[in-house]
Amino acid sequence: MTALTLSTSAAPGLRADAIVIGVAKGAKGPVVAPGAEAVDKAYDGRLAGVLETLGASGGEGEVTKLPAPSGFKTPLFLAVGLGTVPEKDDAYGTEALRKAAGVAARALAGSKKAAFALPLDDAADAGAIGEGALLGAYSFDAYKDNGKDPKAKNGKAPLAEIVLLGGKPRDKAYKAAVERAVAVSEELNRSRDLVNTPPNDLNPESFAAIAQAAAKEHGIKIQVLDEKALTKGGYGGILGVGSGSAATPRLVKLSYTSSKAKKHLAFVGKGITYDSGGISLKPAGHNETMKCDMAGAASVFAAVVAAARLGLEVNVTGWLALAENMPSGSATRPGDVLRMYSGKTVEVLNTDAEGRLVLADALWAASQEKPDAIVDVATLTGAMVLALGNRTFGIMGNDDAFRAALVEAAEEVGEPAWPMPLPEHLRKGMDSATADIANMGERMGGGLVAGLFLREFVGEGITWAHLDIAGPAFNEGGPFGYTPKGGTGTAVRTLVRLAELTAAGDLG
Repeated sequence: MTALTLSTSAAPGLRADAIVIGVAKGAKGPVVAPGAEAVDKAYDGRLAGVLETLGASGGEGEVTKLPAPSGFKTPLFLAVGLGTVPEKDDAYGTEALRKAAGVAARALAGSKKAAFALPLDDAADAGAIGEGALLGAYSFDAYKDNGKDPKAKNGKAPLAEIVLLGGKPRDKAYKAAVERAVAVSEELNRSRDLVNTPPNDLNPESFAAIAQAAAKEHGIKIQVLDEKALTKGGYGGILGVGSGSAATPRLVKLSYTSSKAKKHLAFVGKGITYDSGGISLKPAGHNETMKCDMAGAASVFAAVVAAARLGLEVNVTGWLALAENMPSGSATRPGDVLRMYSGKTVEVLNTDAEGRLVLADALWAASQEKPDAIVDVATLTGAMVLALGNRTFGIMGNDDAFRAALVEAAEEVGEPAWPMPLPEHLRKGMDSATADIANMGERMGGGLVAGLFLREFVGEGITWAHLDIAGPAFNEGGPFGYTPKGGTGTAVRTLVRLAELTAAGDLG
């Protein structure tokens, strides 16, 4: 784990492998950002000109390295771009600081210690820089070994220690901001590990075991329903999806409770540990990243543990609907009818529309506890990727105000989200002559159709929202900001922020 601390030390006397400073894009060239005054002084106030000579512009994500002059105990300065200089009297936004810190931490892989001298006006800035650096330092090397140094798999170990200069180690607000950054980042990175773990090592049973270990460590109550319990309980959706796999399904319930809680939130996560499409097999080229189809469950798991670590004054229950969707002689077929946990029957027209089936059972189970709100998270539809791209998730719901609050919370923590409708006319396309409802409807607007299907399994009078994270859950391109290649951990911070706002009474 990368360590994170606050320091009031002066930059020249600090022993570290590098000092990170900010540079912004000004109207006439690069501008040195606040926090780097001591470094600029070492260059007689000409640091901006030096950086420009080296090709720096201050653009977002840009990295420029230069040797430290005499008088500093660190050998290297790393200037990271913050984007455009803010308007007069405005501060650099927390998301700009997160991204810059993430880029710097990744660029310093292999280093033992780095001091971050980025603009830091208050505790919120300290939290953002710390969070961005911890997320940017992430790497998944569990399956790589260069055969020489087990601590430096794939060549370079993650940055080991991060020191935030300009912080106030004894200030309660600063200490709380750093503690929050550590808790949220470590759990988000745990969710990334789960998404990146190959499906031959992560199946419903092993995922449940990981959840059990974390629950024991953090005082969270856990219940795991195995195949026998699911059969006895009548969880036809989860059983139907998992029927084609040798790895039997699970439904995991994680319960964090606070003695001071006045509200109860339920988070429900789609946990398809591998999705072949089942009998409705995915075409060639669409299977390679399907280990990520449990990203929703990973995000829910991480959010519940983070809430427990932060001691939030709200009850949070996480439901992980875990199954592996495989084709075999025992697999669910197109045309089969499943009786769900709610008692409704579903005609399966496409076995690759399986996520909504496991979520339906988990949503109904969550509804029985009558929480104040339910939020489900799922890599549910390719249609949502077509609509919003690879970096934005869609939010649907049965309450416009709650949906708007979730969008705002997502944007606040740096997770791009967009409100999506649930048009009533699309519901008719799921009418079935055989069952109560079909798992498929109109092709156009498929992401919205999936949301309408899920709404059928939310208890009456319960506020509900659906996050379709199919686009941003897995990054197949190069890393950017604090986002790595592979599993991203998207939606974890949105869920945690929702829990914080609910605990504070800011959501009614």
